[in-house]
Amino acid sequence: MSSFLRLIALVSLVLAPALAQPDARPIPTACPTLEATDSTARAALMQYICYYSASPGAPGHQATGPEQLPEDLQWVPANGWDLVFSHTKSVYWIHLNVKNSGPERGVWYLKLSYPLLDEVTIWQAGNDTTEMVVTGDQHPFETRPVDYRYFLLPVTLDGGETQSLTIRIHSSGALNVPLSFETAAEAIARSNHLTLTHGLLYGALLVFAAFNLLLFLSSGTGDYFYNAFYLAALGLFLFAMGGFANQYFWPDNASFANTSIPLSLSLCALAMILFGRSFLDVNRGTISETVLKAEAWSSIGLLALTLVLPYSKTILLNTVLTLTVISSLFVIAAVRWKQGYQPAVWYLLAWLVMLLAGLVYALAAFGHITDFLAREALMQSAVGGQIILLNYALVQRWRLLSQKLLDVEHDARAELEIKVHRRTAQLRDTMRELENANRQLSMMSLNDALTGLHNRRHLNTIFPELSAEARRNAQPLTLALVDADHFKTINDTWGHGFGDTCLQFLAEMLTRHVKRPRDVAIRFGGEEFALVLPGTDSAGALNVCTALLEDIASTTLLAPDGTEVTITLSGGIASLNPGETQSQLFDRADKALYRAKSEGRNRVLLAETAGIENTSGNQHLIHKDSGLAGSR
Repeated sequence: MSSFLRLIALVSLVLAPALAQPDARPIPTACPTLEATDSTARAALMQYICYYSASPGAPGHQATGPEQLPEDLQWVPANGWDLVFSHTKSVYWIHLNVKNSGPERGVWYLKLSYPLLDEVTIWQAGNDTTEMVVTGDQHPFETRPVDYRYFLLPVTLDGGETQSLTIRIHSSGALNVPLSFETAAEAIARSNHLTLTHGLLYGALLVFAAFNLLLFLSSGTGDYFYNAFYLAALGLFLFAMGGFANQYFWPDNASFANTSIPLSLSLCALAMILFGRSFLDVNRGTISETVLKAEAWSSIGLLALTLVLPYSKTILLNTVLTLTVISSLFVIAAVRWKQGYQPAVWYLLAWLVMLLAGLVYALAAFGHITDFLAREALMQSAVGGQIILLNYALVQRWRLLSQKLLDVEHDARAELEIKVHRRTAQLRDTMRELENANRQLSMMSLNDALTGLHNRRHLNTIFPELSAEARRNAQPLTLALVDADHFKTINDTWGHGFGDTCLQFLAEMLTRHVKRPRDVAIRFGGEEFALVLPGTDSAGALNVCTALLEDIASTTLLAPDGTEVTITLSGGIASLNPGETQSQLFDRADKALYRAKSEGRNRVLLAETAGIENTSGNQHLIHKDSGLAGSR
């Protein structure tokens, strides 16, 4: 374990210089002119680039063309540095003067090698004419001058001609502006090299994913399916980040170009969790299993939010989640290796590679370090290494399981005749223990582990019987749904540990007020509880809930930092109507609950009737130091 820590420290020292950024760049008086025929000058393009950052309200932010820029605008030279900007609302103007001193006309290409830019507008001025190109991720792919995943602009210069190239860039995410000025031969050579690299990468991902899927179909082993899922999701993410998805999958759907990136990233996180949990044989009920389950649900939640929230927020949330998942899987693999699970060592190496490369790639993608193309190549190399390591780990795991199976079979054959009677007796004992365990498990499956109350499964089991009995005996059956007000604020302020303490307190109060033998208190989900009251009408249920709310609101809990915290509840009550289904009853009670929330909380309302407020007041969460007020 210490050797891995030393390896991480060594790699961090190697990568540290890449994180360094210049503190300031001097401001020149004019932008120099690039000699297009000079290959050395083209290679040093960033020495000829000037740029201007127009923040909201600054000159140039609302300008739609170079002619609208102030004449005294102070252009900043790049001085050889790549143009990299973290998330900002600014508009960036980039300027380049280029001249053909040769006697003959020539064609060059200005290439912007970062496909994830929302708006890119280019003005090409020369010989008293100006041409404009409007493109970017927020425009159909056909708006690009050349059918290419990057932004590629042909620049034609007559002998002795000078042109002025001005680029306006705006994007909802980070800005990487890796520019190059190349001849057609240079552009083709670079494109061929990248085509070979990407072909090998995506071909390997596709082949390994298909191979693992076939192994799953033939063996039924979940590891292979989860690995195929992960490889497919990872390939889709890299395809989207590289601009290929926008070029080939949805060239006419500009609105989905950005959304596809965080969407595929959240799929990657979910696939990582499923594969890691299966491969590492994470035991149920352990901290590792709880962490992975929470991360899996977070991935599913962010997967849905990606379709609703703006790109700038979802890409950050999904990146943080993915790096967290990779880190947690790395730690869990280290723990399993320490526990003697040998296949974990290869899994550990695979995620060490991915963790370091993913961190560098994320920093580059968010504009915190330069040379995005080099970081992209690093990420692709890491992916290739991880593919090999993961599949080798699967082979080692299969070999270990096969060897264990052969050992067990050999031992069983050698000792079968000697132990047959003993095993028969043990089997009888085991069957009795299993029956007892099944009975205990059945009871546990009907109770909430945190609060000790019955859970929703128990409610679904008893409710049809209670409903039938109520109709048969013409007796009322009332349901009350209660929910803790602003419970998210408690978790955010004092942590989920104190939140669990509050839930246990609420469960204790519910048990105290639900006194009749047939009344049932249930933890319905999260901080929401249900009271099923057979033989009690709405008025009786209102009395019970009112007393419950008053008792809880008058009791304070001591938070970890010593703050006295008061919790309040909101509730909704509905009695079963003739012919009404369980779903309809719950829907009416839930609507009454939400009305109680919207009318101020700390109250209980009857379904489809006027609300009766709780006498304990409208203060829903008391914080003696600052008076916190959160949202449900």
